[in-house]
Amino acid sequence: MVTVLSTPKVVLSGLGFTEADFCRPLTDFSGGWRTRAALAKILLLAPDVLLLDEPTNHLDLESCIWFERYLANYQGALLVVSHDREFLNRVVGKVLAIEPQKVSLHRGNYDSYVLASQKETETAEATARRQDVKIRKDVRFIERFRAKNTKAAQVQSRLKRLAALEKVVVPRTTRKIHFTFPEPARSGQAVVTLAHVFKSYGTKTVYRDLNLALERGDKVALVGPNGAGKTTLLKILAGVLPFEKGEMKLGHNVTTAYYAQYQLELLDSSNDVLTELQRAAPDEPHSGVRGILGAFLFSGDDVNKKVSVLSGGEKSRLVLARMLVRPANFLLMDEPTNHLDIASREILTDALEAYSGTLCFITHDRTLIRQIANKIVEVRAGNVQVFPGNYDDYLYRKDSVPQEAPVDSATMKAGAPIVDSCRDTQRRRRQIEGELRNSYYRQSSQTRKRIAEIEAQLVRLEAEFRDIEQRFGDAEHYEDGARVVATVDRYRSLKESIGLLTGEWETLSTELQTATNEFEKALAAIEL
Repeated sequence: MVTVLSTPKVVLSGLGFTEADFCRPLTDFSGGWRTRAALAKILLLAPDVLLLDEPTNHLDLESCIWFERYLANYQGALLVVSHDREFLNRVVGKVLAIEPQKVSLHRGNYDSYVLASQKETETAEATARRQDVKIRKDVRFIERFRAKNTKAAQVQSRLKRLAALEKVVVPRTTRKIHFTFPEPARSGQAVVTLAHVFKSYGTKTVYRDLNLALERGDKVALVGPNGAGKTTLLKILAGVLPFEKGEMKLGHNVTTAYYAQYQLELLDSSNDVLTELQRAAPDEPHSGVRGILGAFLFSGDDVNKKVSVLSGGEKSRLVLARMLVRPANFLLMDEPTNHLDIASREILTDALEAYSGTLCFITHDRTLIRQIANKIVEVRAGNVQVFPGNYDDYLYRKDSVPQEAPVDSATMKAGAPIVDSCRDTQRRRRQIEGELRNSYYRQSSQTRKRIAEIEAQLVRLEAEFRDIEQRFGDAEHYEDGARVVATVDRYRSLKESIGLLTGEWETLSTELQTATNEFEKALAAIEL
């Protein structure tokens, strides 16, 4: 056993329990909170090896951050299965990748593993291309000289070489999807307004005077501790939960679509995947529906699988595909990444990045928040506070304001001198971490912004580039000489632009990764 890092009260508080919860029986809690209690018990046992399977699934953002810091100081070994990319990047030092053809061990965090895998794939693709050229050359030689006695020895030699050749197989990777989903109808500038809303459940008041306005193009992440009222707010905005007082007003031409886990059970279990999506988009051609399913990782015979045999993740992908194939202009999503693996989360991120309507969502996947949200709404103790900007801007502003560590109230009875010492240490640590994080975000903000601009440009230019390549294969295209010349000129221009942008992206990404590594090392080096 390793040394226990904290007291039971500190661990329970870090995982989101209040002091009033400590003496309540477990039967009073939901399944998610019982899972947290079980996690707290395992942490306090302090085993030599911690085995954790999706430990962040039932944690809110604040608990996730506390949990990461706890594990960073844990003296034992850790083996974890997780689809939370941010968590993996901050906690693990090695990645054991279990792939269809092999199992490999990579030293570094998840992002480092992805970069190494991409380089490995690029190398394999180049090797496969060279190998294919050589194979075709040998095959042509064999077909040409098979019947000539004078070449029989050479033909046999090449036949043996081909038979003994180990074909290079390029591993399948999840690439950024380029499927264009239908554009939702344009709404008015004001999408939804809540004015003086009062909402309670029996004697428990959740909101006394809730006021909030969302505008067209907002992509809002609702954040805050579990039980603060995020899901209640989302349901009110979706129009599926009544409230006692106040007013909710939808803007001009606003249509809503609400995603929650219960909708997985609303799928028709007797349908196959293809039929279920075709029902949602009856005007979409068969090839278009298959293209959408392919974008959500349903390929080949997967489209013929019955809904009844789909896993939770597959059902989630199907429901998301149904929402986006006929999108409303106001999407509301409650934990859309639950049950999704990392590849599926990346595909969802791509789809939501391309979505032009208004979005409001709850998730504990910080990578999704960081890549999608342009506004953060913090829900806490019945109050909402709006933070314009992305998730990093939100963290920067939060860290600029000194806050008490969440475990202080739970340690009040442990003895004043110890509590004061712990509180001072935690306050100093938060202050130093805040200063480091603020400096990091200030220095890297322009780089991040430029990377995002380049990625958006590359998506557009690469789509046009592929379209021109397809035109080159169309015989009718060559009937107009002037058009051919113009197309070739544009093709060369696009190729040059894509090369320059890709080079700039690689340079900036390397700079950002270096800055991130230095920031993380500085955080890890804090000693108080």
